[in-house]
Amino acid sequence: MNDIALTLIAATAFGTVAHVLRVPALVGFLAAGFVLGAMEIAPFPGLEQLAGIGVTLLLFTIGLKFNVRSLLRPEAYGTAVVHMVLSVLVGAGTLGLAGALGLTVLDGWHTVVLIGFALSFSSTVLCVKVLEERSDDGSFYGQTAIAILVIQDLLAVAFISATSDEPLSPWAFGLVLLLPAAWLLRRVLDLVGHDELLVLFGVAMALGPGYFAFEAVGITGDLGALVMGLLFASHPRAIEMSKTLFSLKELFLIGFFLTIGMGSAPTWADAGLAVLLCLVLLPLTFIGYVFLGRTFGMRNRTTIRTGLVLSNFSEFSIIVTAVGVTGALLPERWLTVVAIAVAVSMVGSSLANAHGLRLTSALSARLPDQDTAKLRPSDRPIDTSGSDVVVLGMGRVGRAAYERLAHERQLSVLGIDNDHAVITRLEDHGLNVLEGDATDLEFWTRLVSGGFVTTVVLAMAFHDSNTFALERLHDAGFDGRVVAVAQHPDQVEHLAAHGVHAVLNIYAGAGHSLAGLAVSPPDQ
Repeated sequence: MNDIALTLIAATAFGTVAHVLRVPALVGFLAAGFVLGAMEIAPFPGLEQLAGIGVTLLLFTIGLKFNVRSLLRPEAYGTAVVHMVLSVLVGAGTLGLAGALGLTVLDGWHTVVLIGFALSFSSTVLCVKVLEERSDDGSFYGQTAIAILVIQDLLAVAFISATSDEPLSPWAFGLVLLLPAAWLLRRVLDLVGHDELLVLFGVAMALGPGYFAFEAVGITGDLGALVMGLLFASHPRAIEMSKTLFSLKELFLIGFFLTIGMGSAPTWADAGLAVLLCLVLLPLTFIGYVFLGRTFGMRNRTTIRTGLVLSNFSEFSIIVTAVGVTGALLPERWLTVVAIAVAVSMVGSSLANAHGLRLTSALSARLPDQDTAKLRPSDRPIDTSGSDVVVLGMGRVGRAAYERLAHERQLSVLGIDNDHAVITRLEDHGLNVLEGDATDLEFWTRLVSGGFVTTVVLAMAFHDSNTFALERLHDAGFDGRVVAVAQHPDQVEHLAAHGVHAVLNIYAGAGHSLAGLAVSPPDQ
């Protein structure tokens, strides 16, 4: 019990410090893991299992929100395959040079190739967590990044299966029965309530027909959780189920980041080599994603944001290295080196993504201009000409504002959201909506140059998103009316102080409306 209490206290303390310093909390959790490991405190019994459940739930929720068609886009599969080949070559070359300079001892060509392959994966856990924190997992760049991650994970699973001592079970072909089973389970989801039973149903689907069914036939269970999520993705309640699992998944994922740090006991030589690999390979990884993204028709901003979330090493890097050690392909010390490199890359990537929007604006200004006609259709700049009002964020609040402005005030309204699934649903209902990135300065410049928009409604779910969009409005020279929503009094004050004409506290506003209904005459 003492180890549990100490672990939780350390995670809370370092997570709080990270929050105060305005960096992602997971940086604090990683730091807590390293400190606990240095104090020779081992993970308490059950922590690794809880961490595993967190990863499984993460992959299940990825499937719930993932558009499978993203895998068929050339910017996804083309970038994933070409980047992996280049990463293996560059990683192997870097290790070979380090060996030639006497910085490390190598054990043949298979060592450099296998380590290069292990370090060619990006972290699914970290990338998706960063995307979710920014509510970007449904955006064009977010879906592209997730598609690349899925392809990488499939290649990792193929390698693990090919090198496993246990052959694939002939019962694996029976997994096709999940397709008719999913039809039945989707009907069950229709009957599940909205509270703890929905949470329990989601966990049961991720761990039951997802994880354990795949593990039973010799396939990694995390892949099964992803597949199970995909089978539920088109269900009307898929997003609701994902949201109900959010807090539980986040809590268990803390264990994942803690175990990454607590499991490392490096020598100075191992730590030095791991840092060297990060310093050399991560910038090249980022450059590779940016170059390939531009090659496949993505805008500078889009490919930079994709590169930032993918420029890290993966938990699969550790797994692939462990497989190599088990198969006597690698000395055991490489497992420590790779584990440290993964942890360091996660810290660096988290810090970079904490300033991702400003880094994107600075870097995109330095890249050559692009021909709009050659860009992917989903990534071309948005033209807001002809619209009186733009509503940013088409969730429940944004949609309500849209419908009142359009139907009661007879205004020409354009709704903007970065979630492809949301846009598709609203288009089916006949709304005038477009998929777009409200943090894109080019979008705001185009909005102002159109000369039509007089009012902007900031209805996004996250205060930071509304604040950044407001900054972009000011940068673009917009002089129209701006209204926004907030959830807390300090947010209302912050927005008002920065030039927003009217701010609605959605909780206070709901209470005011409810009180009005309570005192209204019965016939009204």
